[in-house]
This record gives sequence, C-alpha cells and structure tokens, in this order.
Amino acid sequence: MQHWARRLEQEIDGVMRIFGGVQQLREIYKDNRNLFEVQENEPQKLVEKVAGDIESLLDRKVQALKRLADAAENFQKAHRWQDNIKEEDILYYDAKADAELDDPESEDVERGSKASTLRLDFVEDSNFKNKVNYSYTAVQIPTDIYKGSTVILNELNWTEALENVFIENRRQDPTLLWQVFGSATGVTRYYPATPWRAPKKIDLYDVRRRPWYIQGASSPKDMVIIVDVSGSVSGLTLKLMKTSVCEMLDTLSDDDYVNVASFNEKAQPVSCFTHLVQANVRNKKVFKEAVQGMVAKGTTGYKAGFEYAFDQLQNSNITRANCNKMIMMFTDGGEDRVQDVFEKYNWPNRTVRVFTFSVGQHNYDVTPLQWMACANKGYYFEIPSIGAIRINTQEYLDVLGRPMVLAGKEAKQVQWTNVYEDALGLGLVVTGTLPVFNLTQDGPGEKKNQLILGVMGIDVALNDIKRLTPNYTLGANGYVFAIDLNGYVLLHPNLKPQTTNFREPVTLDFLDAELEDENKEEIRRSMIDGNKGHKQIRTLVKSLDERYVDEVMRNYTWVPIRSTNYSLGLVLPPYSTFYLQANLSDQILQVKYFEFLLPSSFESEGHVFIAPREYCKDLNASDNNTEFLKNFIELMEKVTPDSKQCNNFLLHNLILDTGITQQLVERVWRDQDLNTYSLLAVFAATDGGITRVFPNKAADDWTENPEPFNASFYRRSLDNHGYVFKPPHQDALLRPLELENDTVGILVSTAVELSLGGRTLRPAVVGVKLDLEAWAEKFKVLASNRTHQDQPQKQCGPSSHCEMDCEVNNEDLLCVLIDDGGFLVLSNQNHQWDQVGRFFSEVDANLMLALYNNSFYTRKESYDYQAACAPQPPGNLGAAPRGVFVPTIADFLNLAWWTSAAAWSLFQQLLYGLIYHSWFQADPAEAEGNPEARESSCVMKQTQYYFGSVNASYNAIIDCGNCSRLFHAQRLTNTNLLFVVAEKPLCSQCEGGRLLQKETHSQRTARSSVNWCRDRDTGEARISALTTTRRKIPQTAAAELPSRRRWASWSPCSCCSSWACLLGRSPKSTPTPRAASERPLLPLPRPPRLSPAPPPRPGGGGRGGLKGGCRRSLAPKPHLAAELSK
Repeated sequence: MQHWARRLEQEIDGVMRIFGGVQQLREIYKDNRNLFEVQENEPQKLVEKVAGDIESLLDRKVQALKRLADAAENFQKAHRWQDNIKEEDILYYDAKADAELDDPESEDVERGSKASTLRLDFVEDSNFKNKVNYSYTAVQIPTDIYKGSTVILNELNWTEALENVFIENRRQDPTLLWQVFGSATGVTRYYPATPWRAPKKIDLYDVRRRPWYIQGASSPKDMVIIVDVSGSVSGLTLKLMKTSVCEMLDTLSDDDYVNVASFNEKAQPVSCFTHLVQANVRNKKVFKEAVQGMVAKGTTGYKAGFEYAFDQLQNSNITRANCNKMIMMFTDGGEDRVQDVFEKYNWPNRTVRVFTFSVGQHNYDVTPLQWMACANKGYYFEIPSIGAIRINTQEYLDVLGRPMVLAGKEAKQVQWTNVYEDALGLGLVVTGTLPVFNLTQDGPGEKKNQLILGVMGIDVALNDIKRLTPNYTLGANGYVFAIDLNGYVLLHPNLKPQTTNFREPVTLDFLDAELEDENKEEIRRSMIDGNKGHKQIRTLVKSLDERYVDEVMRNYTWVPIRSTNYSLGLVLPPYSTFYLQANLSDQILQVKYFEFLLPSSFESEGHVFIAPREYCKDLNASDNNTEFLKNFIELMEKVTPDSKQCNNFLLHNLILDTGITQQLVERVWRDQDLNTYSLLAVFAATDGGITRVFPNKAADDWTENPEPFNASFYRRSLDNHGYVFKPPHQDALLRPLELENDTVGILVSTAVELSLGGRTLRPAVVGVKLDLEAWAEKFKVLASNRTHQDQPQKQCGPSSHCEMDCEVNNEDLLCVLIDDGGFLVLSNQNHQWDQVGRFFSEVDANLMLALYNNSFYTRKESYDYQAACAPQPPGNLGAAPRGVFVPTIADFLNLAWWTSAAAWSLFQQLLYGLIYHSWFQADPAEAEGNPEARESSCVMKQTQYYFGSVNASYNAIIDCGNCSRLFHAQRLTNTNLLFVVAEKPLCSQCEGGRLLQKETHSQRTARSSVNWCRDRDTGEARISALTTTRRKIPQTAAAELPSRRRWASWSPCSCCSSWACLLGRSPKSTPTPRAASERPLLPLPRPPRLSPAPPPRPGGGGRGGLKGGCRRSLAPKPHLAAELSK
C-alpha cells in the first residue's frame, strides 16, 4: 500500500507541476515586479484608524440626537395643553393613510374624509432604499390607539415643531438616515417622510415595543414574573395570562434579567432556569415556550409565589442587573394581602416594586391586589380581555422611568442598541437612543412631572459602518469585527441571519460567530473590559460551505471605540501581513491588459470571471457575472482606471491580474493537451478579483463563486499547504451524480506563495479540474501492481502467488481516497462513483466509524444560531381541556357550587371559548402571506470532521466476530487526502453506529428547553457560561471616567451608582463573577448565554416612585388611559 501511496503522490504532484503552473506564476510575478508594490498591513494602526473613523461617524449622530432631545424638551415645555383640540386642527402626514385607504374595512375609505392628512409626493432614494420626502415628517400611530383622542392630538401638535430640527440636522450631516421620535403615548414621528410598510394583515407595530425604545426608556432591571395557576384560573383567563406573560417578556432587553414562575400552593419555575437569567432573545423564547405548558390546578397561595420571587431577587451569587427590582404578579384575584411577606422581605426600604395584574372578567374583590402594589411602590392593572394586554403590560415602564427623570442630565446618556432589522426597509441597523424628559410642572413651586416623554433615535446602517473598514487589503481570510458590552457582534463576516424579525434584535455572540476556544474567550473578555491588545493564536475556522474545519494561525488585534459601547478587532493570517498594490501608470499597458477582459479574447485566452466589487460608483451591479462584466466594460469605455469616481486600488489590481493570468495561459496552458492527463480545466484565481478558466468551454460548467474571497476552494487553499482536493458537493437527500458529458470534476488547488525581499504573501491560487470518471480508472491503476495503464492485468487469486491490488481484486478490496472533511473523492468501486462528494459514513458507515475511533478524524460540533426553520404546528398545550377545572358529580349536586367562582369560571371558559376561539388561533391566510409565519429563527447543530493526530500509515481490525474487517489507512503527503484500503464486509453484523455530518435541528431551542436543561446536567461536555471581568472602582473615581469606560470597568454591584446617591440610596454589592477557569464543565450544546452582565446603565433604584404611592400620571392630562382605551 505504501508503494501505491507513493505512486498516487507522484502522479498528483506531476500533474500540478505541469498544469498548475505554480512555479511559472511565481516567475511571472517577478518578471512584472515593476508593475506593483508590496504594502504592509500594520494591525495596530489599522484598528486604531478604523476605530477612530467609526467613533467620528457615531459622534456626528450623537450630536444630532442631543439637538433633537433638547429641542423636544423645550417644545413640550412651551406647549399649552388644549382640551378642545380637534382632528381638523392638526395637519400632518399619516404614514398609514394610503394603506388604510386600500383596506375596505378601514374607517376612512375616501381620501377626502381625512381632512387632517397631507398628500405628499415621494422620490426614490437609494440611501433609504425607499421613496422619501425631505420636506416633511411622517407620523405612525398604532392600530389600537384612537387617532382623534385629545392626548394624541396634543402630542401631534407639539411634535410638529421637531420637523425643522430634523431638516436642520440633515443639512449639517447629509449622511443621516432615519431620525425618529417615539412618544410614550405610542406616536412615532420620523424623518424623512415615507409611506408605512404595513403588513398584509393587522399592523401591530408599536414604537414602545421596539428594542431601541425599550433600551432608551428604562434602566436595567431584575424582574420575577409569578403567575397564579390555581384551579380558578382556567379557560380564557389562563390563556390571557399566558399571552400577557409573553407580552411582558417582550418589554425586556438584554440589559435586563428575568425569571418566570407559576404558583398555587407551591411555587416553581416554569422553565429549567432556577435563577435570574439575561433577557436575551434565546432565553425569552425558552420562557415563552414553557409558559404555554402551564396547567391550572390547586388553590391560590400568594405567600408561596411572593416568597419565591423575593428569594430570586435576593440571590447574590449570580450575575444580575442589580438596579431596578420588581415582581410582576398575574392572578384572577384573592383575599390574602401577604403583609407578613412584605414586612419580612421588602419593608421598610421597599427596594422591590410590586406590580399586580388582575386578569379576566370576574367578581373578585381587587382591593388586596391594589393594596399590594401601592404598598410596594408599584401599580395595579386590569386585563379583562385580549385587547388590554399590550397596553397594560408596557405601562410599568413609565413608573421605572421616573427615577431617570429625577436624575436629570446624569441619566441622559446616548445608548447604542444591538443590531436589529429596520421596520422601514434599511436592513440591519443600530440605533443611537436618548431619552426625552418632561420638564413641565403641575404648578408653581411643585415638582416636575417625573415623566419620560419618549425616546429620540437615529439609525446607522451596518453597511455604512462596514464601508469604513478595509475591504480587500486584508486578503480573503482577514477581516474586521466589532462587539458590544454583551459580547454581541456589531460587525462580523459571519453575521448573516437567514431570517430577521423586526420585533427582535439580531443577537449573535462573538463566540457563536466563530468556533469557540479559550483564547477567544480571553479576547472577548478583554474587549468587553475596554482594553486593547494583540494575540497570535492557533484556532479552528470553518469553511465557507460549512463542510470543512481547518486548524490555522491567526493574529487578533483589538482596541475600544471611544465614547461608544463597542470594541473593534482585526483578524489577520500571517500570510496577509503584506499585499500587492498595482502601479499601472503606463496607459498603453492598461489598454493591453484590459483587452484580455473582452469576451472576444476568451476562446484563445480562457474565460475570465471578475469579482462583483464596487469598482466605480456608476457601475451597475448584477448577480449574473456575464452581465456584470458587460456593464464593467461599457463603463470602462467611458472612464479611465484613474477616474475619481472609481476605486483606483481595485481597478489597477484587477487589470494587473488580468495581464498576469493571461501570461500564465501563454507560457503554460495553451501548449498543453489537457486530455492527456484527463483534465476538464485549469484555472487561476487572484486577490485582485480575477478567475481565469481554461479552456473557454469549461466555463459553462464552472460553479465556483466569481468572487475569490467568497470561494471556499480559494480560502482553504490559502490556509493549507499542498494540494487541496474539493469533490463536487452532494447532499445525502439528493440523487447521485450523473456522470454525463464528462462534466463532473474534482477541483485540486494550491496557493502561490511569493517571497519578495524577505516579505512573504499569497496573492493567487491555481489548480486543475480532474475528470471524475477518467481519474477513477486511473486511481485503480495507480493502486494496482501494474506499472502503467497499458500493461495487461495480472489475475491474482488463492492459487497464484502475487499480491492483491485495488484493480484486479475490487470484489474483495475497497480502495478509496477520502478528503480531510471525510468526503469521498475516489473509489475503486464503479457503483460508488456517483457517490463521490458524499460524507463517507453514508457510503461505508462501519469503516468511517473505525477511522474516527482510530483518531484519523476529529469531530467538531458547533451551532448555527442564525438558521431559519419551518414553523412548528401549534401544540395543544394551551387548549382549554388542559387547564379546565372539571367538576365532579358531587359538585353538580351541590347548590352552593353553582354560585361559586369555579362554576362561573367554567361557564366563562365555555362561553368565551365559543365566541373568541379565533383570537388564540393563527390565521392560515396570514401564515401564507407572512414570511415570519413561514419560517422562523432556530438553532441548527453542525458537525464537521478534520484530520486528527495520526500522520503515518496505520493498520487496524474492525472486530465483528466472524465478520471482522482488516483496513489500512495512510495520509498522502502534500495533500488533504487519506488513502484507505479495506476488506469488503462479508456480512451485516459489522454494521454499527453511523456518524452524521449533515446539519440537524438542535435541541437547544425554546421548544426543547426541558431537554436542554437535562443535557446541561449530564456533564458530557463543556458549556461556556461566560462572565465579564469587571474592575470595582470607587464612585468618586468613576465620575471622572468617560461613560463607556465606567460601564465597562465597574463591577455589577456599582450599577446605577453614578447617580443613585442623588436619590438617597446606595446600591447593594454583588460578588464578582467567577473567572472562566473556575466555571463548571457542562455538556454541549451550550445553552443561551446567561452572562456576561449587561452594561449597567443609569436608571431606577431611587425613591422616584409614584407620587402618593398609587396616583397614575401617564400624560399631561389624567384621562390618558380612558382616551387610549378607545
């Protein structure tokens, strides 16, 4: 076998030397040394420059935000409330007017009936990806709010003055995108005006539930939600509670910590979480799923519920917000006031606010619920029906905003949100937010109203931030990334959500964007702490097609972005330290090389694919490379490569590489007969964006990405030494390859490494495309006892004295070449040729398992948190029979029972279940027309294999009793191939477990929260429950630090202490989180991240509270609730 292996190695090396042209291309680069310069990437200077550019970009938005917030506070303070204001008195552009006119069920069918609505003309604007009007603002009012109410009309009246400020901001900074004011009343006024993107069904958009508004309007909070699941809570009431809890969870952000428990005689968590966890998207999904499984039974025990909640909030051994603390109780009513519990846990300081919610229609006395809330600085709400849920589960934010208003300027700090999907079509954005306070007073000498008027926001598109980063000088495997204080990525090449829901932020942790290891945990911690640093590490990277894993060297460099919540990092492979910069000053040479891009030259010089990059501003993009090349040529006939509207670096490098690859055709490829070595094509791809495929006809079957930086073969060749084989991609669910017309080929590629003056770089990749069928025959010859293909076969058998080989004895021997990912490349079995490209476990599960068990392969499991999955059919967890109190015969015979609450609840459930059944069911028509209903985000488990530690040849026996198999495996030098010779299985007794490589739905989803908890406790593997390393510093010193550093450096115990003392309180301390090395070992998959602690932001915890303990003051006039209920 070693002899056969050497023959295979020599054949591959010979073909690549003759046709690949690695050495010849090196000489071509050296011959053209005067046409380019070697530039150096200096990581520290690069990240500092990019960080400074991003800081400047965001600072301009911050200044615009401050102008808007100051103006809004002044406009509202000067505004005089009008009790008799009418809808006809206000002239504004209603962004939803056109959509409502198209709706036959709308109240306003005729355009003339909307006297207060402006009619605007719009122009297409590529920056907004929308039609806009720069002269006006637009107004969006939630569907469930009456537009003609006095509160809304007064809101529209005073916010109209913001229009001039919006326009002036844009004049000072033309790059500004959406400028938005979200009001606490639900009104959204944004600039420039554009029609609202209304869904096909009911528009449920409410600015107060947008991630950016929630973050700007409140401070971090620890919340425990307790739900009464006693027997009286059944039917419609239980459904209302489940929906209310889900809506309550939607009011929380990543800065908050939460847990949910149900109670009757005893209290217990509804999910696997036994303590407060970060209210990120994944954890909230776990809670929402678990809540649907609540069942009503037993008797009401408020004491058990409140004791559980207080114990949760007093647990100081976990990471938490440690600012505002609150308990949310949902119940249908009860008599017990549990005063003894409050005396024990909360009085006299009342550090925990209690909010009570009376759910459903019943005749219980609500006085105890009102007393509980008022006695603990909270508020009491009623949710009699489904329509009251949304508004009543979010109004507690007004209470929490009051300490911020009292703190004044100390609490007014610009916050930058997580990445999320813009509701108006900008794509992925981040938003800078600033709260707007009510500065009015109820009367002379009285205190301020302590109200948050709303939140001001300005969007920044991620694409605008990406433009500030180096595009193509970092090479195919270099990149820039940025993370926030929670470790979520702002920028990363792997931030590619398959589905986005504008109601949820896109939260991808840095350690989920890459393959996690201890070095990256350390880098992440350092970046969160706001440090700068540099580290060279050996790490694993996943290929673009997610089929392979490579072990590589990477240099990480990072710095904080001052005055923001972000830190910036740069990743460079060692070979990308230097790059080429073309210097084509000779215009005659430019024209000469440019001619090789013309299709008329393809027949003789090979087909050219050019990377679809932004070479010039006026270049029309196209997904079709032929069309894109045509657009490029037409533009180049009008402008020169030195034009100011073009990227001179990209254009010069493209034209230079066109000429260099043409010289490779002229010196090597044109004079060779590809059929002699059974080659379908030869090719070269370069950093400059050129992919040349020879001969021209081979381009018809070329399926690789025309952008070399996005081609898997290109990036893997740069990271690996030697020849990288890439078989055609086959999915196990698809039919086998069709070996027709000799078009199925195997790519073999290798990087071209240059050494120029002691500087090493890899500017190109060359390779060949093997004819699969012809090379399968050649493989059998090379792994046989024949010296050449024309020599006749020598039959070997029990009576003859010769060694067996892979050609003659193919009925007894299985001979295969498998690549480093475990995919079949070549086989001596004709019936397996159409399975080339499949994971070898699908071809021979028994042999692949043996290779894995003998350390030829190592398995790497990871999780894709950005996958899209088809929606699961709704379960019956919330169906009425599960939560119904079922009366016994004795109950029916008991007259007193018919007057009891249980009887009324049963009757109510039956009645409402018949009338309002559709409220809790998904509309099939809506599901068909709504992309969010068709698919949703989910977690997919991915498994890749790569070569293990065994490099030499190895013999082993697969022990199956009488069916044992002998196999021999050996790595082929200078390739990514494993040569395996094995006896064919004689019977099926050897069939064992099957290794899986395909992507599978992970149990780490909300639907599998219970399974995840069970897995977490088995101790099979390791989960990183990361914490941040935060230094505790004195409050006096903290005041001298910039806000960004203050948040990044304080321990969680110092949250809010920048101004909590102004309110007469001192925050309690929390133990410093354990270091990574002290964390317990837990099994994969890693659950939704429970830490690090979110950045402490100024907020709550002060006396603030409700004036008089219970008086509701949500707007300048006390009848706001009545108006909004319309």
